[in-house]
Formats: sequence, structure tokens, C-alpha cells
Amino acid sequence: MVVTNQSQNALGPARRVVVVGAGIAGLMTTLQLGEAGIPVDLVSLVPAMRSPSVCSRSGINAAFDTLGEHDSPRIHFEETIQGGDFLANQPPVKGMTEAAPGIVHLLQRMGVPFDRTDEGFLAFRRSSGSRYRRTAYAGTTTGHQVLRALDEQVRRLETKVAVDEQGVSLVGEPLVRRWEGWDFLSLVFDDTGRCVGIVAQDMRTMDVRAFRGDAVCMATGGSGRVFGRCTGTPLCTGSAVAKAFQQGAIHANGEFIDVHPATVACANRYLALSESVLSEGGRFWVPKDPSDARSPNQIPMRERDHFLERLYPGVGNLVPRDLAARAVFRVCVHEGRRLLNGKTNSDDLGVYLDLSHLPESHLRRRLADVLDAYEKHTGVNPCHHPMRVTPAVHGVMGGLWVDYESNAEGLLVVGSPRNHATNVPGLYAVGEAAYAYHGASRIGGNSTLSCLYGGTLTGPAIASYVRALPTRALDASSSLFDAAESVERDEFERILGQNQADKKGVSPWRIHEDLTEAVFASCTIERDDERLEEALSAIDTLQDKLKKVRVDDTSRCVNQSVQFVRHLGNMVVLARVIAESARYRAESRGSHHKPSCEGRDDAEWLRSTLARHKGSGQVEFVRSLDYECAGQRVHVTDGVDTIWSEPQGRTYDDVGKVGEQARVGQPGGGGVGGRALACEQRGHS
Repeated sequence: MVVTNQSQNALGPARRVVVVGAGIAGLMTTLQLGEAGIPVDLVSLVPAMRSPSVCSRSGINAAFDTLGEHDSPRIHFEETIQGGDFLANQPPVKGMTEAAPGIVHLLQRMGVPFDRTDEGFLAFRRSSGSRYRRTAYAGTTTGHQVLRALDEQVRRLETKVAVDEQGVSLVGEPLVRRWEGWDFLSLVFDDTGRCVGIVAQDMRTMDVRAFRGDAVCMATGGSGRVFGRCTGTPLCTGSAVAKAFQQGAIHANGEFIDVHPATVACANRYLALSESVLSEGGRFWVPKDPSDARSPNQIPMRERDHFLERLYPGVGNLVPRDLAARAVFRVCVHEGRRLLNGKTNSDDLGVYLDLSHLPESHLRRRLADVLDAYEKHTGVNPCHHPMRVTPAVHGVMGGLWVDYESNAEGLLVVGSPRNHATNVPGLYAVGEAAYAYHGASRIGGNSTLSCLYGGTLTGPAIASYVRALPTRALDASSSLFDAAESVERDEFERILGQNQADKKGVSPWRIHEDLTEAVFASCTIERDDERLEEALSAIDTLQDKLKKVRVDDTSRCVNQSVQFVRHLGNMVVLARVIAESARYRAESRGSHHKPSCEGRDDAEWLRSTLARHKGSGQVEFVRSLDYECAGQRVHVTDGVDTIWSEPQGRTYDDVGKVGEQARVGQPGGGGVGGRALACEQRGHS
């Protein structure tokens, strides 16, 4: 059911929650709220099946150990923490890894067609950063299948009638209402500073209106378009996150950017080759001779440098993505072995990803969608020719800061209103809009899992928060919402009429191009303070240029130019947060690699980067903060909770050896497997 034109006065007396974003995280949160009897307004820019979550291909991690590899949720936890270079708070990660098998079973019952073995068991494969086959998958369309299943369940809730606090059915008011085609503009606050709704714009009629909500959940995805060269869709601007940041929400760990080492340039984005390609035996390589310009099929095996297998012999091509991307940067830039259309010494970061040594029948059966997509965009059959790939931004580990509540044993308190709460009362965040689960880098198969688990945690948290409120958003003065609507209508008119008399006004598309060039070059694989200063200077210049922007489209319906200008302003703000955070963190950790600060510094930097908006686009960093949640004052610091696993070396060259020690019961070795087994023997699992 899609509601497009309904008077605000027609809203019933139920305590509604506004969920912004209809991807995997938003749908799971909505489903949990609906099952708890909390009515939801689901606001999204596009229909659910067009959300960026549909591009998730790799699968979902869950330690079932049906293959007899001695895997466990504890080892999954250890690999997640190590993959994130020990910068993720451990109670939420432990809760996620322990809940993962149950989540996969839940999705099965919803109808997700996971691949199976010949015996009928769930099929699993390895993903980057993992030693075990624990990634459940539905071909290479896992995100699409999960979205479809969740979307069907939410549509079921749309047919149910909301019930008020006295148990009276509110005829004509569905439990879930969808508002598709609405772009988030801003948050609405009451006189006490509590978030009581949002303002959004209908992108068909350009109507601006407020949505009341006793709580608001941001599930708006990542911000890859800030970098231009990214695998996300054009929707991944991070605009909603940037706006919430400007309205008082803390942004955390903005410096950590997930760069995928194997992508292919397409018309409007970069196509990420699923990690299933690596799981099935794909191998990265470059010619050993930098001047070798032969076709890749003409280069014999002995003259190929399989650099990941050389650098990380324990896991080879399945190291975490930040290490793989850094290795690509190393061979292309520092060793001068770039590729472009089979020729070397170009300005691009290109290497080969090879599947041609594997049987085509096997590849077509396991990787059909990925191979077809590559062949469609390049005209090259990857079963017979090595694929030319290049790194591109795949996502972000940073996002809105969110809290959690754990007990003395380090276990999450499920249902606590603090779970996934931001520092803004009444505002929650989940999915890639939040920073919670990945630390400094994320391992393959955990991204979709974190969105699903985050939704199962956020729904009950919001339900607890809403039920503890002494007053409802519907009791707030209508003048608050009228004023918020008026501000956004004036902003729409300003952008529409800005510089129309100046026929040489600056193009917003050119500003975006300049922004992406500055940020991608300085804030992705390798950083140094000098280039970050240059990027910040460029951001200052672009901030001034925004005042000279002129839109060519001045129509008052389906005007995407105005929308892009609005998102562009927010992208500039977010770019500053990313660059300032990268300059602020004086160490190398995970995806944040500063050669001038070689190595991890746990004595000083075992903490999250907490950024606060100062006004005029400026950023300040805080070490602690206080906020109010469900009538309680909460004090938190930037220190990382390491209750379950003390930080140790993040090495992958001896993973194979450590894995064998774990299997035979030797609790040593200094690696993931040994630590996991030792912890289990101490009774901490």
C-alpha cells in the first residue's frame, strides 16, 4: 500500500514511528516494530526492490559448521574483531555473530532460496577475511532475494489494522504505511530537543510535508557517491546522514572507507565483482615484468605475480578487502605495474582477476550472474580471459554514532532503548547509516548480516523507547511541524531560483566531479596529512562554489536537479567529516593507512573518532558525550569495549598454520583460531 496524498489530520491516535529507508536494514526494523504492534510510516526515496541493498551479492555469514571445519560463532566473532583491527565494540559484534544462524533460519522460513548441497543442506563458501566456509548465499543475488522476502513480510503488515494503547482497533489506519518516492529533508524537534518527526519531499509533485513520529530511525544506507568512483547506486549520497549530523547527531569513524579491490567501470557506477568469485578460486595477478604489454592469455604462469598469494600465503586472495586494495595500490603505484586495456604504465589502478583456469561449466553454475554482468559491460568472456579490475569505494564503516547497553558479563541487553540510539533523543540509526559493527574494516559476508541483525536489535529498542515516553508526537504543537515545513519550502524555492539571472552559473555536476576527485585521491587507500590538507582546501573552495550553483531545470514536478543540489551540499559536509577524521587519526589501522604513522597505536587510538558539527560546515572531535534516552541520562566515551578479546596483532600470513593448531586443540599461536579456542576453554564463549 503506497500512500501519496493524505492529510496529516487523518493520522490516527496511535504512537507511530518513522523509518527512513526501505533497504534490508529499514525493512527488518519495520518488520520488528510491526510485530511488536508499533505502527510505522516507512518513508523511502525508491521502492524497496530498487534500494541499493539489491546489489548485495556475496551472502550472509553464519557459523553453522555443517561442513565439519570446527567453525563456531566464537571464531566468527574473533575474525570479525580482527578484521576490523579491534576497533569495533565487542558486545554488539558478539551478539551479531551468535544471532547469525538464527537469522539465516528466519530468512529460510521467509522463503529466501539459499543454495544447497546435493544432500539438501545449506551451502556455504568463504568470504574475504575468513578461514572457514560460513557464508550462506542465494547464487549471486542474495541481496535481491532477502529484500524480496522482507518486502513480502512488510506488505503483510500493511494489511493489518493498528491498535491503540487500550487495545482498540483503529479502522482505516494500517499497521505499516509506505511513502515511496519521498526524499528526506530534515528532522523535526520539540521544545525539549527530542526528535518528533521528519520533513520530506514528494519527488513527483515536489510537495513538502512533515511526518510525526514518536521516534525516527535512519536506515538510509552509505555515502559512496561522495567518492564518485564507487559501487553504490546514485542513491548512495549519504545526504540524510549528513543532515542529521548538521542537526546535532554525532558522526563516528568517518575515516574508515571500504574499498573493493575488484570492480569494473560501468555507465554510472562501478560493478563490484562478488567475493564469490574469490571463493570459487579467482586469483589476482599482474605481470612480473612491468614492461610486459602482451595480452594476459599470452603471459605464461611462471611470468605472473600472484601478489596476494605472495604477500599473504595463509589466506591469499581472501584477505580482508582493505589489505587486498592496499596490495593492488602497492603493485600499481609503488611498483609501477599498472594495467589499462592490457597495457602497462597508465594512470589507472588495474590488475587481473583470473578465473580462466577453472572449468566453464562450474563457473556458469556458481557465478552466472556475475560473469554475465562482466561480459555485458566489457564484451569479454571471463571464463576464457582474465578480467581486468580496479579498486573502487564499496561502502563505509563510519556513520552516525549509535549506543548499546550491555550487562556486567559483556552481553547485550536486548530490548534496551539505548540499542542503536544516537545522541539525539528519539533518533535511531541502523544499517550502513550507523557505524556499529565493523570497526576499521569489514570482512566479506558481514555487511548484510549487520543490517539484518541491526534491524532485529533496533526494532525492540525503539518499541521500549516509545512505550516509555510520557507524551506522544501527536501531542506536540502543530506549529513545530508547520515551521519545519516552511523552512524546507523556502530552501526549495531558493535552490530553484538561485542565480537564474546568471547564465554562466556553476554546474552542480562539475562541483560533484571536483569533489569526488579530491576525496577519492586523498581519503581512500593511502593517506597523508599533506594531501588531506589539500583536500580540505578543495572542499572549502567547493563550499563557496555552492553559492554560485544554477539549476537548468526549474520545473515544479519531478525535479531531480534541485534534489541533486540539496544532496550535493550535504555530500560536501560529509566529505569534510571524512577528511578531518582521517587527518585526526594519527595511526594506521584497518582501511585507514597512513605511511607516516605506520602501525597501530592501541595506547592512544583504541577509540572511536567522534565528530560533532560546529556550524558553517566545521567539525570538532569529542572524547565523551552525554545524552538522554527514555528519561535516563547516559554518559559514554570514545573508548572501544574490548571485554571479550584483547587486541593482538592483525597478521594473516600464518593463518593456515594457526587454523591447523585450532583444529587439533592447541590454544596458542597468537592468531585468531588459537585465541578463539583458548577463550572457549576459559568458559567465555
